[in-house]
Amino acid sequence: MNEYITVRTLLRENLERLKLQLVCSENGLNRKIVTSEIHRPGLALSGFVELFTWDRIQILGNTEIKYLFSLPPRQLARSVVRFMEFEIPAIIVTNDNEIPEYLIQTATRRYISVFRTPMSTTRLVHLLSEYLEEKFAPRISMHGSLVDVYGIGILFSGRSGIGKSEIALDLVERGHRLVADDLVIITRQAEEVLIGKGREIAQHILEIRGVGLIDVRRIFGIRGVRMQKRVEVEVNLVDWEKNKEYDRTGLEDKTTEILGVEIPQITLPIHPGKNITVIAETIAMNHLLKTYGYHTAKEFNKRLKEYMMNKDEVPIYQDRDYLKKDLE
Repeated sequence: MNEYITVRTLLRENLERLKLQLVCSENGLNRKIVTSEIHRPGLALSGFVELFTWDRIQILGNTEIKYLFSLPPRQLARSVVRFMEFEIPAIIVTNDNEIPEYLIQTATRRYISVFRTPMSTTRLVHLLSEYLEEKFAPRISMHGSLVDVYGIGILFSGRSGIGKSEIALDLVERGHRLVADDLVIITRQAEEVLIGKGREIAQHILEIRGVGLIDVRRIFGIRGVRMQKRVEVEVNLVDWEKNKEYDRTGLEDKTTEILGVEIPQITLPIHPGKNITVIAETIAMNHLLKTYGYHTAKEFNKRLKEYMMNKDEVPIYQDRDYLKKDLE
């Protein structure tokens, strides 16, 4: 999670997106933004500052600007000075509103950057909040490969050299999409959603031992990659141990926790001859089935219990003659 970003970073990364125009104080561009929350300071402008959340970006919309222009000059000065006594990160004025000259002068003296945008307040608040939430979202870096398989984000984890990149390459060749390899940056966003992406400098680059670096986008085209994907299942690749017991039914769903969010985890033992790519595709489709309410292991267990309760019934086709005539 970022501890802070500067106003300069906000401007650089949103100049076109938010249509920001710097009205005054380049000296304020180094101020720190420490929270994803934003604020409309109507009460603070009217003089009530006891609960003023001054450490947020302040948005002045039609209501705030109209209020300031309705004040006599002396009262306007008192309102602006009281408002700007605090270390405000930055001020954004929406709807291309005219800005009171005294506010610009005071902001310049206090080294507080003021921006203007033609956007409506509602639109600006939506886009700015989305940007800040992503910037301040909890995040973690994990070694592994993230692949979109049938729309399910599968994170392959395991020891170095176990074959994560090779599995990712095989899946891409079969028509699936690589998100990140080697280092996956995962952020927790709204509603406990985990979003994974790769490092910008090594985006969509695979490292295959014995071959070297592979640029997946250039070899397989745009169909073989995507920028980010929700992390929905972790497949933990482990070395096969002959005397170790592995889950064979899937009745108990195992989970792992990433940034406080639980997702399904499957431990997959690796040994020669095992087609991990096909198994990965099956894991994705099985997860889709569970999402739509069908759990194969539980359904089979239920069917088995029903059969045991009714032992007289034969659980195969009753027309045995038909089976006997199957000559192939």
